[in-house]
Amino acid sequence: MLDPKVFKAYDVRGIYPDELDEAGARAIGRAYVEEFEPRRIAVGRDMRLSAPAIADAAMRGATEAGVDVLDLGMVGTEMVYFAVGELGLDGGIAVTASHNPKEYTGMKIVRRGALPVGGDSGLLDVRTRALADDADATRTAGTIEPYDIWPAFVDRVLSFVDISAIAPLRVVVDAANGMAGAMLPRVLDRLPIDVVRCFFEPDGSFPNHEPNPLLPENREFIMRKTLDEHADLGVAFDGDADRCFFVDDAGEFVPGDFITALLADSVLQKERGAKIIYDVRASWAVPETIERGGGVPLINRVGHAFIKQRMREEGAVFGGEVSGHYYFRDFSQADSGVVPFLLMLELVSRRGQKLSEILAPFRERYFITGELNTPVRDVALKLQELKERFASEGRVSHLDGISVDADDWHMNVRPSNTEPLVRLNLEARTKALMEQKRDEVLAVIRS
Repeated sequence: MLDPKVFKAYDVRGIYPDELDEAGARAIGRAYVEEFEPRRIAVGRDMRLSAPAIADAAMRGATEAGVDVLDLGMVGTEMVYFAVGELGLDGGIAVTASHNPKEYTGMKIVRRGALPVGGDSGLLDVRTRALADDADATRTAGTIEPYDIWPAFVDRVLSFVDISAIAPLRVVVDAANGMAGAMLPRVLDRLPIDVVRCFFEPDGSFPNHEPNPLLPENREFIMRKTLDEHADLGVAFDGDADRCFFVDDAGEFVPGDFITALLADSVLQKERGAKIIYDVRASWAVPETIERGGGVPLINRVGHAFIKQRMREEGAVFGGEVSGHYYFRDFSQADSGVVPFLLMLELVSRRGQKLSEILAPFRERYFITGELNTPVRDVALKLQELKERFASEGRVSHLDGISVDADDWHMNVRPSNTEPLVRLNLEARTKALMEQKRDEVLAVIRS
């Protein structure tokens, strides 16, 4: 089974086996090789119940098309990216459905340099080939070889911090029965911190809660547990562990904008003058922190494919998205969940303050709505309405959706890639103005 709708803007994702099964995975593996003609690729998988069968099928399809495969086994998505970049491979496939519910399966596909394969960079061509299912039986089959990427991965992520500078912090970690439970122990064993490990057993049935910390109901646990344990901070990972989310010592969730700003400041302490990418949704906290730290802030459209490409073009050292994706030049420009976790430990340790105290200046100065999603019948028409209504109040940009930048407030409204809805992010210099402009914009969106 291979339903065409499993091919999304940035990856492959669908319900197993109704939308994507082993036959479909085999066709995708073959089509990927035929489209990009790699010679050696890496394949890894997450802990989902369907993942072993889907990964095996994808590898068989790839080898039937003539490629040699390094089988990484059960690893986090970022470990596939790392393997592709570190070993100089021609591409890779991470069999994962990231943070989706348990019935989903999927793939994140990259080419040489760990560059993502998305809707505008070859994934639609892979879809066409996979659906045609016209395999070339004359090719010489490739091989599948197990490969242990763990030692090199652990050494690389730890190289981002000075372990001796990390204090014996008390940290609650919610692995959500996802890949963080498999990835983190080898890293934690080398750190001086006191870790309260929660749901570290990889289990694709997700018996405790879905591995999506962006949903408020899924972060209730980490917020409460951080307080109960009197911890210095809490950290929650998504299903494939390429994103991490933070809770401060007061049990408050920390928006991705503020994390991007803090990580940017940390990076600039080590490489002053560096270029740093941030997305159009972000708080003013991000560019203003970068500028204060002597860096160069570069705004970009949302999406890992666009961020990673811009990082290469600009030689940027770091990139951050509001959604919890953090990218590092020295990690093949790929996103990682483990590296920001380590950088935050180092930052809190060096500052010698509680995380809530470090964040206080942001919370007192920047008032953000977070992302507010609203279904609409005609997305293009709604964006035009918003432009007509608010263009007179500030500078208008169409970099990604529509952005309006006034002196004391700004907003971005973007269409969803997969649903008929728009996503609003808005910020103002005061809480009262934020609430006023939020309500004005939502009234237009919902009219």
